[in-house]
Amino acid sequence: MSSDGTEGSVSTGRSPIIRFDHASFGFPGLIALKDISLPIYDGEFVGVIGPNGSGKTTLCRAVLGLLPPVEGHLHIFDCACSELRCHHRAQIGYLPQKGVVDRNFPVTVLETVMMGRYGALGLLKRPGKKDRQIAMDALAQVDMASHKDTALGHLSGGQQQRVFIARALAQQPKVLILDEPTTGLDITMQHNVIELVQHLHDELKLTVLLITHDINMIRSRVDRLVLLKTRLYAAGPPADVLKPEILHQVYGKELVITEKDLVIVEDYHHHH
Repeated sequence: MSSDGTEGSVSTGRSPIIRFDHASFGFPGLIALKDISLPIYDGEFVGVIGPNGSGKTTLCRAVLGLLPPVEGHLHIFDCACSELRCHHRAQIGYLPQKGVVDRNFPVTVLETVMMGRYGALGLLKRPGKKDRQIAMDALAQVDMASHKDTALGHLSGGQQQRVFIARALAQQPKVLILDEPTTGLDITMQHNVIELVQHLHDELKLTVLLITHDINMIRSRVDRLVLLKTRLYAAGPPADVLKPEILHQVYGKELVITEKDLVIVEDYHHHH
């Protein structure tokens, strides 16, 4: 076990649920993440930040078992299998970057959330009453149960995000990974989604990995920040990571630090 893995588990009294051990990801000649050593502990709320193209989505895909390391090791739960078996993958709920939902696509809110049960069951079993109840419970957790028969395409962007979070929760996962969950939402909706995620973390004792470009919105909420730019620049409590000298290394001239907030210039012409 790497030194950082052992020290961390002694200090928190928890064992890592995910452990990167000198792991690199990508393809020969094109490494997206290099030599990452990082334990993530059971029940932790971790924010993953870094410039565009810094490897944040690669980190997601690695934890989901979609991308085996080209060097080093990645242990998830207690397993170092290169192919994450389906019962392990079912324990990881995933909210991908938000796509546009076709208003005319005939799928209801409840049907969308039921899709989360297929991942948990494997494709051969038909979902039954119990699965419907789990899906309804997941909708209740995100305050969308009253919309169960609404067409998904008729909801606002923020409501759709809640439904997609419920779909991930319907798997009854141990780990929840959210990739840029606030992109494309107005500012009130962004705060609502982040507050919901924090509430679910506290309530369901989930291990949460939240990937975001919006540092200001999560800095007061997460246990730890992980700062990536192809390699791991920093990981620790937000106050330790958000130091001007560290951030300028990663973001360069794109970063403006004001009294209260960090402004990363690239994200403005990128998202608006």
